[in-house]
Amino acid sequence: MNKRTFLRTSFLGGLAALAGPSVFAGSHRLFMPGADEGPFTLPALPYAFDALEPNIDAKTMEIHHDRHHQAYVTKLNAAVKGTPAANMSLEQIFAGMGKYEDPIRNNAGGHWNHSFFWKLMSPKGGGQPGGELANAIIRDFAGYDRFKEQFKKAALDRFGSGWAWLSVDKNKKLFISSCPNQDNPLMDLPGNKMGTPVLGLDVWEHAYYLKYQNKRPDYVDAFFNVVNWEQAGMNYEKAK
Repeated sequence: MNKRTFLRTSFLGGLAALAGPSVFAGSHRLFMPGADEGPFTLPALPYAFDALEPNIDAKTMEIHHDRHHQAYVTKLNAAVKGTPAANMSLEQIFAGMGKYEDPIRNNAGGHWNHSFFWKLMSPKGGGQPGGELANAIIRDFAGYDRFKEQFKKAALDRFGSGWAWLSVDKNKKLFISSCPNQDNPLMDLPGNKMGTPVLGLDVWEHAYYLKYQNKRPDYVDAFFNVVNWEQAGMNYEKAK
């Protein structure tokens, strides 16, 4: 086994340990018993695993969606069972997030963030935004290039795992932020700048390590090659 193969195998093994043997096993999609027994379910990807190649590789998409996202759904259903949160939407949970323990906070965030993220990439993505979102970016960031620079900085400056966000605040102005772990701007938490997300980028290592290893800047650049500006524009229209 050469060094590259060893590192790849070790990384997959580490992911398996994190996700648990009943979720992350073999090369086929497996589910924990009762994985979707609850109010929350795993949404289907809106494209094939390999549709974002060469920017986002098929194996990463398969692992990220079928195993990581599935694990958040499974654990969230278990965490809310028998609690008032079982009858709430994710947005309702986020509005009172400060009162929930980590199993609900982390897994509710993981489920919502990924469901939002999948739609923000497309095989026909890339380029620049249009319409009202483009006008708002020019207004609030003095141009697309300045926006992209600031968004990339937020993604790179997030230490460890987390997300970069473009959101709309209560004054209908766009702002860029980053959140740790699976937090997002909808969560009512101390120190969290709240708003309605328009665009989000997952910067956990499991989102890019198989292809980009430690080169997060290259991954961020690749995201902009597949970003679905049409979806982001619809998110903006809804948010404002």
